[in-house]
Amino acid sequence: MRRLVAWLLAGTVLLCASAAQAGLQLRLKTDGLSPAEQQASQALLDEAMRALPPRFIEQLDRRIDVGWTDKMPENAYGQASLVSELDLNQNLLASLTDGSAATQKTNRPHGTVRREMLATVLHELTHIYDRARLWSKDERTLIRRCSRQNNITGLIGLTDQCRGQNDRRFTLSDDPRLLDLAGWPQYVGRRGEREQNNHQVARSPDIYETTSPLEFVAVNMEYFLLDPSYACRRPSLFRYYKEHFGWAPPEQETCAQTFAFLNAGNDFAKTPLGQVDPERVYEIDYLLAEANQNLVSRWGHSMLRLVICAPGRPRGPDCRLDLDQHLVLSYRAFVGDVQLSSWDGLVGKYPSRLFVLPLAQVIDEYTKTELRGLASVPLKLTRQEINDTVEHAAEMHWSYDGNYFFISNNCAVESLKLLRSGSANPQLTGLDNITPNGLLEVLSARGLADTSVLNDKREALRLGYHFDSFRERYQAMFDVLRKHLPIKQTQVEDWLALSAEERRQWFSQADLRTSAALLLLEQASYRRQLMLAQDEVKQRYLGARELKNGGMEKANNTLQQILANSGFLSRPAELLGSGGYGLPQPSESKRLESESAERQKQLQSLTGELDKEVRVLLEPSRAAEIAASEANLKQVGEHLRALHKAAGGLELP
Repeated sequence: MRRLVAWLLAGTVLLCASAAQAGLQLRLKTDGLSPAEQQASQALLDEAMRALPPRFIEQLDRRIDVGWTDKMPENAYGQASLVSELDLNQNLLASLTDGSAATQKTNRPHGTVRREMLATVLHELTHIYDRARLWSKDERTLIRRCSRQNNITGLIGLTDQCRGQNDRRFTLSDDPRLLDLAGWPQYVGRRGEREQNNHQVARSPDIYETTSPLEFVAVNMEYFLLDPSYACRRPSLFRYYKEHFGWAPPEQETCAQTFAFLNAGNDFAKTPLGQVDPERVYEIDYLLAEANQNLVSRWGHSMLRLVICAPGRPRGPDCRLDLDQHLVLSYRAFVGDVQLSSWDGLVGKYPSRLFVLPLAQVIDEYTKTELRGLASVPLKLTRQEINDTVEHAAEMHWSYDGNYFFISNNCAVESLKLLRSGSANPQLTGLDNITPNGLLEVLSARGLADTSVLNDKREALRLGYHFDSFRERYQAMFDVLRKHLPIKQTQVEDWLALSAEERRQWFSQADLRTSAALLLLEQASYRRQLMLAQDEVKQRYLGARELKNGGMEKANNTLQQILANSGFLSRPAELLGSGGYGLPQPSESKRLESESAERQKQLQSLTGELDKEVRVLLEPSRAAEIAASEANLKQVGEHLRALHKAAGGLELP
């Protein structure tokens, strides 16, 4: 009986010991190591184990042998095998043992040799974890179901939930959600196929991360575990790792509640640096500029509008009236030249960047200058989806530098990718469209866009859901002229085509209401003359450049400086150099403020110089017409004020 009890007790002890040792174990290969080298090496491994998430250790249930080798490139720190071995570069052992590695600086991201060695151990262990296919029960069930469905129906029959799940091979690096955040989004129209190149290259902690999703996962695991500011610099990825492991490192910095951005508005007198608070964003609208006949505009233009509440105003419908607070997220081709080449746009020569613009400028740009209406359609996103989309937009603003293709990676495609990656709304997963107006249609069909706000045109205009083209307003003003003056023209375009001198003869015959209409039309005519002058100078500039005409040299130099200096508005990371990564932190704000203000000051000066130089370069007839238009504006304004005074109107001091 005693033997039986002893046997059972021994079995229980062995079982408990086995359970206690379950999980990841790092075993140091001690052959050839001195006691001091063993101690230093073991301390490194112990520190790595303390840094790892408990779930990581629990799931990666194996022993990994760690040793030192001289069979490694001099600049390498370490490398793991596929399953259970990790080799470290023996060239680093001496400095680790004598402690100098802790203070020896490097040109690598983590600063010191000791810190880089710790990061290397974590990096290589993450590769082993990633290859181990340690999916949760629900993930494994989904992957099996999607794989079976793919075998039966092929990609064309896969549900949205199965996109990217049918051929999973890694724990993390082929997770569709990770790929969205990391910079390998879906190609539009290819049923879940991922883009091959990562364009989130600015403000990277280690550009090596962009070489593949496998390296991205491992590099970012280093920073998730070792950098207390990671949650502030890459908040969406921090949440991804935290949710996956159900854990986060205890040491975390307190993050700011707002995100910095550079306002690419054309008022160079204003400071470009701003802050956006996601909690003040009431809604996000899909903002569609209606099509016109220009090559790059015939399908419209896709943008996103952030409906931001004025400070102190509670989130609600009244925030739609705070137009001066609203911002527009607009993916555009950054053209480093005055000529827009359709061929370059087709082959992706232009950089695609996320511009942040004031709503008022966008309204003027499309409705007054291009005579295109704007539809602003609310997207049906949850509060969390709105916050996450704003956050991801900030991340893309500071990191993204893609290639603009008029067809396959245009404004609609970029806007869709931003919405999909930012909100993680499952209804966006399988949505494919490459045209701005088509994207609005499919968003509406899936119940994600509320196009009913456009049904009543008057209400849509009043509430800011639609901004009409000024072409209709100009025609309405022209109809006032036709009613009160015996003019021959029937369309406003014909009236605007007249010379300033021909229009001027009617000013003295206009009454108060007609004079007000004339003033608006003269403003339109002046704007039209400036557009014609711009095109004229562009053609002359291009011709002179081809002919190497010295008369354009000064204007050319100024223009090139403007183009070079304005790039920071769409690629703000260049203001901060190579230090830091991700979203700018408070420690970088002072430099950001000074650099952006200085660049803006230069742009203001250069723009003034260019305006003077370009006017000299105009054809005499065009310069005379612009001067005549300016004189018309002055004359009709004075006539209107005189009529107003004669009618007993209020005069302001």
